[in-house]
Amino acid sequence: MKITIEQIKNNPSIKSYIEKADESLIALGFTEHSFPHVTRVAAYAKKILLTLGYSEREAELAEIAGYIHDIGNIINRIDHAQSGAVMAFRILDKMDADPDDVATIITAIGNHDEGTAFPVNAVAAALILADKTDVRASRVRNTDVASFDIHDRVNYAVKRSELVITEGEITLDLDIDITISPVMDYFEIFLNRMLLCRKAAEKLNCRFALNMNGQKMI
Repeated sequence: MKITIEQIKNNPSIKSYIEKADESLIALGFTEHSFPHVTRVAAYAKKILLTLGYSEREAELAEIAGYIHDIGNIINRIDHAQSGAVMAFRILDKMDADPDDVATIITAIGNHDEGTAFPVNAVAAALILADKTDVRASRVRNTDVASFDIHDRVNYAVKRSELVITEGEITLDLDIDITISPVMDYFEIFLNRMLLCRKAAEKLNCRFALNMNGQKMI
Protein backbone atom coordinates (compact mmCIF):
# COMPACT_ATOMS: atom_id res chain seq x y z
CA MET A 1 0.00 0.00 0.00
CA LYS A 2 1.19 3.50 -0.83
CA ILE A 3 1.34 5.26 2.55
CA THR A 4 0.61 8.99 2.43
CA ILE A 5 1.94 11.85 4.53
CA GLU A 6 -1.59 12.42 5.84
CA GLN A 7 -1.69 8.88 7.24
CA ILE A 8 1.67 9.44 8.90
CA LYS A 9 0.63 12.75 10.47
CA ASN A 10 -2.64 11.25 11.74
CA ASN A 11 -1.06 8.13 13.22
CA PRO A 12 -1.46 8.33 17.03
CA SER A 13 1.67 6.29 17.73
CA ILE A 14 3.81 8.60 15.63
CA LYS A 15 2.35 11.64 17.38
CA SER A 16 3.20 10.14 20.76
CA TYR A 17 6.73 9.19 19.72
CA ILE A 18 7.49 12.68 18.42
CA GLU A 19 6.15 14.26 21.62
CA LYS A 20 7.95 11.89 23.97
CA ALA A 21 11.21 12.03 22.05
CA ASP A 22 11.20 15.81 22.34
CA GLU A 23 10.48 15.56 26.06
CA SER A 24 13.65 13.52 26.43
CA LEU A 25 15.63 16.13 24.51
CA ILE A 26 14.20 18.90 26.70
CA ALA A 27 15.56 17.05 29.73
CA LEU A 28 18.94 16.76 28.01
CA GLY A 29 19.01 20.48 27.19
CA PHE A 30 18.67 20.24 23.40
CA THR A 31 16.96 22.73 21.13
CA GLU A 32 13.43 22.07 19.85
CA HIS A 33 12.92 18.79 17.97
CA SER A 34 9.12 18.61 18.13
CA PHE A 35 6.38 19.26 15.56
CA PRO A 36 7.71 22.63 14.30
CA HIS A 37 11.06 21.02 13.49
CA VAL A 38 9.78 17.84 11.86
CA THR A 39 7.09 19.72 9.93
CA ARG A 40 9.68 22.14 8.54
CA VAL A 41 12.11 19.35 7.69
CA ALA A 42 9.37 17.36 5.95
CA ALA A 43 8.25 20.37 3.92
CA TYR A 44 11.75 21.31 2.81
CA ALA A 45 12.71 17.71 1.96
CA LYS A 46 9.66 17.51 -0.30
CA LYS A 47 10.34 20.94 -1.81
CA ILE A 48 13.95 20.07 -2.61
CA LEU A 49 13.05 17.03 -4.68
CA LEU A 50 10.07 18.63 -6.42
CA THR A 51 12.11 21.70 -7.36
CA LEU A 52 14.87 19.52 -8.78
CA GLY A 53 12.47 17.53 -10.95
CA TYR A 54 12.07 14.33 -8.95
CA SER A 55 8.74 12.50 -8.97
CA GLU A 56 5.80 13.34 -6.71
CA ARG A 57 6.20 9.96 -5.02
CA GLU A 58 9.89 10.42 -4.28
CA ALA A 59 9.09 13.83 -2.85
CA GLU A 60 6.36 12.37 -0.64
CA LEU A 61 8.73 9.67 0.62
CA ALA A 62 11.20 12.42 1.54
CA GLU A 63 8.38 14.27 3.30
CA ILE A 64 7.45 11.14 5.27
CA ALA A 65 11.08 10.47 6.20
CA GLY A 66 11.43 14.10 7.30
CA TYR A 67 8.37 13.94 9.51
CA ILE A 68 9.47 10.81 11.43
CA HIS A 69 13.25 11.14 11.22
CA ASP A 70 13.78 11.99 14.91
CA ILE A 71 11.53 9.45 16.66
CA GLY A 72 14.60 7.45 17.68
CA ASN A 73 15.40 10.14 20.24
CA ILE A 74 12.76 8.48 22.44
CA ILE A 75 15.27 5.65 22.97
CA ASN A 76 18.47 7.67 23.26
CA ARG A 77 20.13 10.60 21.52
CA ILE A 78 23.10 8.36 20.76
CA ASP A 79 22.46 6.38 17.56
CA HIS A 80 18.99 7.91 17.31
CA ALA A 81 19.09 7.71 13.52
CA GLN A 82 19.48 3.93 13.58
CA SER A 83 16.96 3.50 16.40
CA GLY A 84 14.52 5.69 14.50
CA ALA A 85 14.96 3.65 11.33
CA VAL A 86 14.10 0.43 13.18
CA MET A 87 11.09 2.08 14.81
CA ALA A 88 9.95 3.46 11.46
CA PHE A 89 10.22 0.00 9.90
CA ARG A 90 7.93 -1.46 12.56
CA ILE A 91 5.38 1.35 12.20
CA LEU A 92 5.32 1.31 8.41
CA ASP A 93 5.22 -2.49 8.25
CA LYS A 94 2.18 -2.52 10.55
CA MET A 95 0.57 0.05 8.24
CA ASP A 96 1.11 -2.40 5.35
CA ALA A 97 3.32 0.04 3.51
CA ASP A 98 4.92 -0.93 0.21
CA PRO A 99 8.28 -2.65 0.96
CA ASP A 100 10.19 -0.53 -1.54
CA ASP A 101 8.81 2.63 0.06
CA VAL A 102 9.66 1.34 3.53
CA ALA A 103 13.21 0.59 2.43
CA THR A 104 13.68 4.07 1.00
CA ILE A 105 12.28 5.80 4.10
CA ILE A 106 14.23 3.85 6.70
CA THR A 107 17.45 4.15 4.67
CA ALA A 108 17.05 7.93 4.71
CA ILE A 109 16.28 8.03 8.43
CA GLY A 110 19.20 5.75 9.27
CA ASN A 111 21.55 8.03 7.34
CA HIS A 112 20.55 11.49 8.59
CA ASP A 113 22.72 12.02 11.68
CA GLU A 114 26.04 13.69 10.92
CA GLY A 115 28.01 11.17 12.95
CA THR A 116 27.11 8.29 10.62
CA ALA A 117 25.21 9.93 7.77
CA PHE A 118 25.73 9.55 4.05
CA PRO A 119 23.44 10.62 1.19
CA VAL A 120 22.93 7.12 -0.17
CA ASN A 121 19.95 8.10 -2.32
CA ALA A 122 17.98 11.19 -3.31
CA VAL A 123 15.53 10.90 -0.40
CA ALA A 124 18.37 10.62 2.10
CA ALA A 125 20.11 13.61 0.52
CA ALA A 126 16.95 15.73 0.73
CA LEU A 127 16.42 14.75 4.38
CA ILE A 128 20.01 15.64 5.29
CA LEU A 129 19.74 19.05 3.66
CA ALA A 130 16.36 19.84 5.21
CA ASP A 131 17.39 18.71 8.69
CA LYS A 132 20.88 20.19 8.93
CA THR A 133 19.82 23.61 7.70
CA ASP A 134 17.05 24.10 10.27
CA VAL A 135 18.73 26.78 12.35
CA ARG A 136 16.50 29.51 13.83
CA ALA A 137 15.90 31.44 17.03
CA SER A 138 12.56 29.76 17.71
CA ARG A 139 14.31 26.44 18.34
CA VAL A 140 15.88 27.83 21.54
CA ARG A 141 13.90 26.88 24.64
CA ASN A 142 16.26 28.18 27.29
CA THR A 143 14.77 31.48 28.50
CA ASP A 144 17.87 32.47 30.51
CA VAL A 145 20.13 34.21 27.99
CA ALA A 146 22.95 34.38 30.51
CA SER A 147 23.13 30.58 30.65
CA PHE A 148 23.07 29.97 26.87
CA ASP A 149 25.46 27.32 25.60
CA ILE A 150 26.96 27.66 22.13
CA HIS A 151 24.02 25.87 20.44
CA ASP A 152 21.50 28.19 22.12
CA ARG A 153 23.57 31.23 21.23
CA VAL A 154 24.03 30.34 17.57
CA ASN A 155 20.37 29.50 17.00
CA TYR A 156 19.17 32.54 18.94
CA ALA A 157 21.36 34.81 16.82
CA VAL A 158 19.62 33.73 13.59
CA LYS A 159 17.12 36.42 12.65
CA ARG A 160 16.18 34.94 9.27
CA SER A 161 16.73 31.48 7.84
CA GLU A 162 15.68 30.25 4.41
CA LEU A 163 16.68 27.31 2.25
CA VAL A 164 16.76 28.49 -1.35
CA ILE A 165 16.54 25.75 -3.98
CA THR A 166 17.31 26.46 -7.63
CA GLU A 167 18.46 24.24 -10.45
CA GLY A 168 22.07 23.39 -9.71
CA GLU A 169 22.34 25.08 -6.31
CA ILE A 170 20.94 24.78 -2.79
CA THR A 171 21.69 27.74 -0.54
CA LEU A 172 21.19 28.26 3.18
CA ASP A 173 20.48 31.98 3.44
CA LEU A 174 20.97 33.38 6.96
CA ASP A 175 20.86 36.73 8.67
CA ILE A 176 22.78 36.50 11.95
CA ASP A 177 23.12 39.02 14.77
CA ILE A 178 26.87 38.85 15.38
CA THR A 179 26.47 40.76 18.66
CA ILE A 180 24.76 37.63 20.01
CA SER A 181 26.95 35.01 18.38
CA PRO A 182 30.19 35.54 16.44
CA VAL A 183 30.33 33.93 13.00
CA MET A 184 33.11 31.62 14.23
CA ASP A 185 30.71 30.11 16.78
CA TYR A 186 28.44 29.10 13.92
CA PHE A 187 31.26 27.31 12.14
CA GLU A 188 32.45 25.66 15.34
CA ILE A 189 29.25 23.66 15.72
CA PHE A 190 27.96 23.53 12.15
CA LEU A 191 31.05 22.86 10.04
CA ASN A 192 30.51 19.09 9.91
CA ARG A 193 26.84 19.63 9.09
CA MET A 194 27.66 21.98 6.25
CA LEU A 195 30.20 19.52 4.82
CA LEU A 196 27.51 16.85 4.96
CA CYS A 197 25.12 19.22 3.19
CA ARG A 198 27.71 19.65 0.45
CA LYS A 199 27.83 15.87 -0.06
CA ALA A 200 24.02 15.70 -0.06
CA ALA A 201 23.74 18.49 -2.62
CA GLU A 202 26.30 16.75 -4.84
CA LYS A 203 24.15 13.60 -4.72
CA LEU A 204 21.38 15.73 -6.21
CA ASN A 205 23.74 17.17 -8.85
CA CYS A 206 23.81 20.53 -7.10
CA ARG A 207 26.34 22.58 -5.21
CA PHE A 208 25.71 23.74 -1.66
CA ALA A 209 26.24 27.36 -0.66
CA LEU A 210 25.99 29.32 2.57
CA ASN A 211 24.92 32.94 2.37
CA MET A 212 25.52 34.59 5.75
CA ASN A 213 24.68 38.28 6.21
CA GLY A 214 24.91 38.77 2.45
CA GLN A 215 28.29 37.07 2.09
CA LYS A 216 28.08 33.93 -0.02
CA MET A 217 30.41 31.00 0.61
CA ILE A 218 30.55 27.94 -1.64
